[in-house]
Amino acid sequence: MTDPATGPAIGRPRQIIAAARALLEDEGPEALTMRRLADRVGIKAPSLYKHFPDKSCVVTALAEEMLQESAEALEAAERAAPGSFPALAAAYRAYALAHPHLYLLTTGRPLDRAALAPGVEAAAAAPILRVVGGDEHRARAAWAFAHGMVVLELHGRFPPGADLKAAWDTGVEAFT
Repeated sequence: MTDPATGPAIGRPRQIIAAARALLEDEGPEALTMRRLADRVGIKAPSLYKHFPDKSCVVTALAEEMLQESAEALEAAERAAPGSFPALAAAYRAYALAHPHLYLLTTGRPLDRAALAPGVEAAAAAPILRVVGGDEHRARAAWAFAHGMVVLELHGRFPPGADLKAAWDTGVEAFT
């Protein structure tokens, strides 16, 4: 079945999330309102609520998408360089820098774990857990390092002239 306005039917909820993602990536989190999203999809704002009860549900769906995509990026890095924390860290950073608004939206607020698809968060954590030998504390510390560095970089918080590569490499080396 094909919708003349949107092309092949992809399902309205998927269409809404794709539009939310495009709006977020194009204009940032401030642009992600239910009214703007409805306009982008070509429906009236109240119609969105048939698919997503509120904006937080849209944000959770976007967070799930980010976790799935980052898991795929980390799995690919692990396949390319088995056991390499530097490869995982580089893939993590590359993903976050390529999708800054999605990354910050997902990681800058509490995660509604109960609303996520089962296993999506665990899949995102699995590569790092494997690389650090299953040590959850070490995995969390490594993630905190990479996350903190990425957030500081995205917010432009390093002083002018700071050697970001040297700081990144030093942190990565601590987990290698």
